[in-house]
Amino acid sequence: MKEELLKKIADREIVAGVVGLGYVGLPLAVEKAKAGFKTIGFDVQEEKVKLVNKGTNYIGDVVDSDLAQLVEDGMLSATTDFSVIKDVDFVAICVPTPLDAHQQPDISYVESSAKSIARYLHKGMMVVLESTTYPGTTEELIKPILESSGLKCNEDFYLGFSPERVDPGNAIYKTKNTPKVVGGLGADASEVISAMYEAVLQSQVFRASSPAVAEMTKILENTYRNINIGLINELSILCNRMDINLWEVIEAAKTKPFGFTPFYPGPGLGGHCIPLDPYYLSWKAREYGFHTSMIEASMMVNDRMPEYCVSRAGDILNRRFKKSLNGSRILVLGVAYKQDINDYRESPAIRVIDILRKEGADVRFYDPYIPRFREHGKSYEGEPELTAELMENADLVMITASHTNVDYAFVQRHAKAVFDTKNVTKNLSNKTNIEVL
Repeated sequence: MKEELLKKIADREIVAGVVGLGYVGLPLAVEKAKAGFKTIGFDVQEEKVKLVNKGTNYIGDVVDSDLAQLVEDGMLSATTDFSVIKDVDFVAICVPTPLDAHQQPDISYVESSAKSIARYLHKGMMVVLESTTYPGTTEELIKPILESSGLKCNEDFYLGFSPERVDPGNAIYKTKNTPKVVGGLGADASEVISAMYEAVLQSQVFRASSPAVAEMTKILENTYRNINIGLINELSILCNRMDINLWEVIEAAKTKPFGFTPFYPGPGLGGHCIPLDPYYLSWKAREYGFHTSMIEASMMVNDRMPEYCVSRAGDILNRRFKKSLNGSRILVLGVAYKQDINDYRESPAIRVIDILRKEGADVRFYDPYIPRFREHGKSYEGEPELTAELMENADLVMITASHTNVDYAFVQRHAKAVFDTKNVTKNLSNKTNIEVL
């Protein structure tokens, strides 16, 4: 089976499948098709499937013309019919792994995908989980589901885990050139699955000794960032009390050529990975009677940053205008969780808006990438344009995303007061009405 699959990979005879056509799945499907593998995307959302089949792009990291050409050439298609999985040789699971209402892992999408694949699993198939999850998921959850088909792992099919490392909006590292980690269930699985990724990507493929190592790798990467951002956020609170500019402190520390990596404070953590992944690890650790105290402490700091930023906003209004948050007009600049993207998953800016409204503030928002957003079943409309009148009518402008296509000098000139949580106004000469996090 191994030799046959390696030959089919080399000859581009593999039919690839991707389950989940979101921020991870669609770019991966495009790269597989561009590498010469006929690719089929699977998704339960009919609208996404229709868009793909029309060659219409909806993901920022995918080039519009690439998608359109691949669809036109018959190299890429999409379907809601999971029975088509019987026609693929390689399938990657790229579905969401959110937290539930109790901050515990919700792996129902992964489980459902595995069950759909199991119904149509065939001999000589490669199955790879890319969705971020807790260590042990591939072997403890996916393997038994797939083997319920009657086929045996490593005898009839190969199984592995390869963590997605998508960084939306990154101008340098995309799906194609980001190094990949592959942990197969057995040496043959690692070899074959790695060969498939090597045929698709222009990057190193690191072979981990097991799926659990690869799963923990992804958790480590994002927990590392979570902890360091938590440290910086806590220092931002301390430095504000000490009247020290933390942003300047970080710039000074960056001059050290070794032993220091800069991280920056902000209104909280956003995106699907960094705010969520540590919860997966701390949840799994409890199974072993272990409490991840440092990780949980950093999560507590980061989770309270939206509330802290609202508190700072109230302090600014009180000191400058003797106003309270209740009844004040506040303009929030930026809903996306990071700069220059249209992704607002887990965005701290949305939590800031929600808390401000609960405090009685009249809140409006503007984001050049996000004209509207939905949260808890409700739709919220943003301002269509950032005008002088809009800012002059606000008691406070809060900057919660560092979009590069916003003229912050224009903001400074027309705002009564600015609370900059991202330090995007650092190069402005006039800062009399600006306070930074």
